[in-house]
Amino acid sequence: MNVRVRDGLRQEVLEANLAIPQVGLATLTWGNVSGVDREAGVFVIKPSGVRYEDLALDDLVTVRLSDGVIVDGHLRPSTDTETHRCLYLAFPSIGGVTHTHSTHAVAFAQARRDIPVLGTTHADTFNGPIPCTPDLTAEQCAKDYEYNTGHVIVEMLERDDRRASEVPGALVANHGPFTWGAGARKSLEHAIICEAVADIALHTLSLFPTAPPPPHLLTRHYTRKHGPDAYYGNPDPGLTTSV
Repeated sequence: MNVRVRDGLRQEVLEANLAIPQVGLATLTWGNVSGVDREAGVFVIKPSGVRYEDLALDDLVTVRLSDGVIVDGHLRPSTDTETHRCLYLAFPSIGGVTHTHSTHAVAFAQARRDIPVLGTTHADTFNGPIPCTPDLTAEQCAKDYEYNTGHVIVEMLERDDRRASEVPGALVANHGPFTWGAGARKSLEHAIICEAVADIALHTLSLFPTAPPPPHLLTRHYTRKHGPDAYYGNPDPGLTTSV
């Protein structure tokens, strides 16, 4: 059954997935991006295990948001599909989700540590630490594992959509980062930034276990780019970061 999604969504999801290896966020096929069409009640996601260099527009899979049923596509969707669906259902502001196994962010996830705010590079995008979830329980792993992977993020953020929009990413303990944004491209941009600030944080902490910078400095940097008084950049529908 073919389902019509909004113009440009499938192309945006394809391009975001193809960019994952180009920007060094994944080894082999360890990453996926999706984008949602809330009016149509579906989201589009990368198929499971398909190499990026082989990925084509017709390979993308369309999944119904309400129950996870595949409504378009000839391949199985990403094994992380239910995690994406859980995040979309919990946070109305999310239009796209990216999951990778990028090295430095995964290091924090495996250490079960938040990525701390150690400077303005982090504060430009994330209004606070990038949090790491608690461990999944044996029961959560035994049944509906992928959905429960999203559930632990949702519960950690207390189902607060504003909190999710101000810190558009989280680490799943022992697993890796999930990031999100207004669309697929923006979620990928946040994945790029998440990995960059994780790398910077590891270097900083190896030099000296420094305390966070003054809160007023971090707030100033965040509000330059976000909120009603933002003044960074110029109107542009594309990414502010090259991918």
